[in-house]
Amino acid sequence: MKDENPALLHNSSFILHPSSFIFAAMLNYIWLGLVLAAVLLGGFTGKMKELTDGAFDSSKTAVTIALGLVGVMALWLGIMRLAERSGLVQVIARCIRPLTAKLFPDVPPEHPAIGSIVMTIAANMLGLSNAATPLGLKAMSHLDSLNPRKGTATNAMCTFLAISTSSVQLIPATAIAILSAAGSSNPSAIIGTSLIATSCAAFAGIVSVKLLEKLPVFRLSPASNANLNTDTEVDHEPVADLPEAPPLSQLGTAVLLAFVAAFGWIAYQAYLANPAGNAFTRVIGAISAIAIPFLLSFFPLYAALRKVKVYEEFVEGAKEGFQVAIRIIPYLVAILVAIGMFRAAGGIEIISRKLGPVLDWVGLPADLLPIVLVRPLSGSATTGLFAEMLKHCGPDSMIARMAGTIMGSTETTFYVVAVYFGSVAVKRTRHAILAGLTADLTGVIASLIVCRLMFG
Repeated sequence: MKDENPALLHNSSFILHPSSFIFAAMLNYIWLGLVLAAVLLGGFTGKMKELTDGAFDSSKTAVTIALGLVGVMALWLGIMRLAERSGLVQVIARCIRPLTAKLFPDVPPEHPAIGSIVMTIAANMLGLSNAATPLGLKAMSHLDSLNPRKGTATNAMCTFLAISTSSVQLIPATAIAILSAAGSSNPSAIIGTSLIATSCAAFAGIVSVKLLEKLPVFRLSPASNANLNTDTEVDHEPVADLPEAPPLSQLGTAVLLAFVAAFGWIAYQAYLANPAGNAFTRVIGAISAIAIPFLLSFFPLYAALRKVKVYEEFVEGAKEGFQVAIRIIPYLVAILVAIGMFRAAGGIEIISRKLGPVLDWVGLPADLLPIVLVRPLSGSATTGLFAEMLKHCGPDSMIARMAGTIMGSTETTFYVVAVYFGSVAVKRTRHAILAGLTADLTGVIASLIVCRLMFG
């Protein structure tokens, strides 16, 4: 076949190990377990009305979240289209090839997925969640273009999800904002602890996903094409080659340098305008403040200087935003309804009450248990629990700083799985959830240890 992708041909000779289907249904069992447990608990505790309200409210919330993403996804997917058409994504991919070759050996070095992955990681590190989600969805779409078996997560997809759920966090903006609103005298104190804890979580996530993919129950085993399951086999067209944009002229290079210098001056002014905190906090705060305006203007400028029709290409990329938002609605409804029912039935409170004494003995204060249990399930619920906890524990207490560090060093793993894999209709997630939860657990443990060392 002409111009076939060698990596694609190599991957097409792989299928799931038979025993891996036990774990491929992990999300099915988790979802069913949450629903059944919620109904049983609701019956015993007399909270059937609350359970029903929780189910309906969560389904509405899922649709609201998905539709709320339409605008921001259209914006960032349009910007990413410009980055791809101008060749900027390929430039980024070449710059970090040694690292990505180790993490994603099945992805061609200059495939558009690499640039999207890098930009997603950068957005997560800076706390730019409104940019990270659409960029991550774009990266997952690119990875799916290399997937020879629709509906089954590849090793590269699982690795990307593990990195996304355990990304190093330079500034835990949400936790700091809540601490500040609660009257903390030093809300930025958790920046250092969060950086250390997220570094531990990221290391654990990457190591676990690489080890798990080699286990027999998760490994993709070699097999002939004749043995492939036809109900899941889908033909994939090679990723279309992007038209080569004209190189930058000397004038274009000078314009870009002047543009970057101007934004450097703006960042310096933002640094001077925020005298609170140490130098590291001020630098990261200044970068975070200008990051989105810089990206929104740099990508179109770079594309224009390389003779790309910026408006037309932006619109073409933005069209994907609505389609992606619609695709993820069923997955969001499923996971959020199950979580909402379980929480409304009192499941979180019961687990906290039963396990509290045991976890307190191992060093996890009982007040933190609800946050630890809810965090992988719901970011908004965790935020509410954190704000409520500050009222009776105090914003400058050890418990508050531990909770803030945990929020900054863990992720809503099940939400990320539902959104990212749902966008490409992946149902067999293999070891992705286990790797993400391993990173979360490592982040919690690291948060407890680091906070006791720094604030104890």
